[in-house]
Amino acid sequence: MLIFWEERLVVLATPKTGSTAIEIALESLACMSVARPPALKHTPAYRYERFLKPYLERSAGASFTVVALMREPLAWLGSWYRFRQRDDIRDTPQSTHHLDFNGFLTGYMARPRAEFADIGSQARFLQGKNGLGVDRLFRYEDIGSFVTFLEDRLNCVIELPVVNVSPPGVLDLPDETRARIQTYCAEDFRLYAGITPTGRVD
Repeated sequence: MLIFWEERLVVLATPKTGSTAIEIALESLACMSVARPPALKHTPAYRYERFLKPYLERSAGASFTVVALMREPLAWLGSWYRFRQRDDIRDTPQSTHHLDFNGFLTGYMARPRAEFADIGSQARFLQGKNGLGVDRLFRYEDIGSFVTFLEDRLNCVIELPVVNVSPPGVLDLPDETRARIQTYCAEDFRLYAGITPTGRVD
């Protein structure tokens, strides 16, 4: 999470949407950068709204624009699956090394959810008390529009480095599982479909 005081701007770090690259590119410009631990770096909108928003706005005497990125839901799940295929966590309950993508999604949809797939959801991360908890939401797949917005708001040129990329993996799925995940994550797919290039959500 990045906070820009003069520009009255907050950038929330949705997991698996290039947040580390954004942090590296913009940390020096921010008045506050929360990079660790992950629970604070990836502060969801509803926690920001409850705890940080009142403090910031009372201190500044003004409102802050809150922005974030969202990844296409199936690609987001695929990124988590590939990220947890890493050798350094192979022998842990979080590892997906022993699974194909179908098995990962089956575990994600299970009740209780499998530990290797206990990753929450983007729709929940972005949810505030009364609906969407961000003012602008951009598609990760159209990150150029997000960068343009930040360049205009921060009055600078931004170049994002390529870092923290998940290892390659096969993301083939049977039609049945693809249909099930679209129903299970219906709110995520609906939210993603409504994002416009300007960051407004229809």
